Amino acid sequence: MNAPQKAAIPVAELKGKIGEEIGVSQWHVVSQDMIDRFADVTHDHQFIHVDPVRAKKETPFGGTIAHGFLTLSLLSLVGGEVMPAIEGRAMGINYGFDKIRFISPVKAGGKIRGRFKLKEVNERAAKEVMFRYEVAVEIEGAKKPALVAEWLTMAVLQ
Repeated sequence: MNAPQKAAIPVAELKGKIGEEIGVSQWHVVSQDMIDRFADVTHDHQFIHVDPVRAKKETPFGGTIAHGFLTLSLLSLVGGEVMPAIEGRAMGINYGFDKIRFISPVKAGGKIRGRFKLKEVNERAAKEVMFRYEVAVEIEGAKKPALVAEWLTMAVLQ
């Protein structure tokens, strides 16, 4: 099922939203199946991720936890729900991160969501606009987020 189309916002209007929270995504379950598939793709089969019995017995987490990089990769999902559509955008590019900190583990079966604040809009060239977002991936029922980051994206305009 596709998400509803968002109304496109001009870059000049987005500059006026610097410092504002631009959105909070829906909650998403991080299932053991998702963790196992991520382990297969990345070849990271550490027991804390893929062996529920051993993780329950040998870790303070009470069971398996998601890979930090899995949680980070879910920014594409949650960001797609809340990041604004840019008027005149031909394509968007994930430009990377300036800061990433993994704060709390996401337990298998836990729910996460993304909270996004626009920090900066920088017109780099006639058809390139860089956006800096302050992002927190929250865990349902937890006091601390799973991660915090500064995410850079670029809109290439038509």
